[in-house]
Amino acid sequence: MQESRNIFGWLGREQEKVALERARRHIDKVYETVINLQQAIACFVRNDLVGKAESIQRIKASEHEADLIRRSIMDTLTEEFIAPPDREDLMHFTKSLDTIADHANGAGRLLDFLEEKLPENILGKYVETAAIITKAVEKLKDALDSLAKNDIKKALADCGLVEELEEHADEQKRMTVEEIIHSDLSAPVLLLTYQLTESMENVADKVEDCADFIRVLAVKSK
Repeated sequence: MQESRNIFGWLGREQEKVALERARRHIDKVYETVINLQQAIACFVRNDLVGKAESIQRIKASEHEADLIRRSIMDTLTEEFIAPPDREDLMHFTKSLDTIADHANGAGRLLDFLEEKLPENILGKYVETAAIITKAVEKLKDALDSLAKNDIKKALADCGLVEELEEHADEQKRMTVEEIIHSDLSAPVLLLTYQLTESMENVADKVEDCADFIRVLAVKSK
């Protein structure tokens, strides 16, 4: 019976530790960015504009830190001797993971423009969506840890949960847009709320993209 190949198996032992540590640091920082977005939305719902502004600054800082880690990983992947298929898969995964933080930061920038309190039904949808995407990133973190441990069954199960959460986020977007369309918001605020809704759903989409790559890596590691 062929022994399962750890996804970091093409590296030496010390290189493997470095690669795994960087991957974990990267996904932790992406998760931190999404948590900061959730906190910014919670402050906005409470009409705590100072807290919202502070949370948005934390979004920007954690997104920047995630980008620095991404660059470090990409440098490692180009400098080390890694087979092209593995290198391309991991580069694509790293870029997709970083895009989660990018979209969260984009949502934070849009939220920064919103100062007047929105209708409760729209605010409630934002709170629910933020919770969904935060949970999706948690499951993505679990999937990566399981993959690193060669627990393929658990990694694939976590990826399945990410997919379910993304579908839930899609439905939340539909309901939020419906609430926006039937609101009495001014044109500028209506546009901002729609774009914020779109940006938050984009976070969920990218989380699912990353889960799809973990599925690919899991199959290759068998």
